[in-house]
Amino acid sequence: MHIRLTETKDWMLLKYVRLAALLDAPTAFGVSHQTAAAYTDEEWQARASSQGTQFWLAFDGDEPIGMIGAAISDAGRFNLIGMWVAPVGRGSGAAGLLVEAVKSRALERGYERVFLDVSPENARAANLYLKQGFSFIDEWEPLHSHPHILVQTMVWVSTG
Repeated sequence: MHIRLTETKDWMLLKYVRLAALLDAPTAFGVSHQTAAAYTDEEWQARASSQGTQFWLAFDGDEPIGMIGAAISDAGRFNLIGMWVAPVGRGSGAAGLLVEAVKSRALERGYERVFLDVSPENARAANLYLKQGFSFIDEWEPLHSHPHILVQTMVWVSTG
């Protein structure tokens, strides 16, 4: 298992994993499969280039089995976004390695906190983040892709 930051050349892998994630868990992300499937090749290339929002892929051998992203919000927060591991990779440790990649990048960039939004009803995801040292804070908002779903903010604070 290895994790690496995407580069422009990885755009087809990122597209493959992202679209698989949106089909597998359509109500867990802020964008719909229909919207992401309509992105142009150039848009996927820009996403994979890690300019602005950055993405990491988890690989089992040569096969991408998961992804995670990080972006700075308009409020200046370092946000973990787009976390997903394929069913075949669940329980393999890939999710923890992906989260650690984002935490490390936050610290490298001088951020002592990482924020994310998750539906508390998504127990598997919420439990993963709790085990990774995140805690819920009293901030709620509707999920952009499914406004009837409320997501709650979680935060990880570096202790070092």
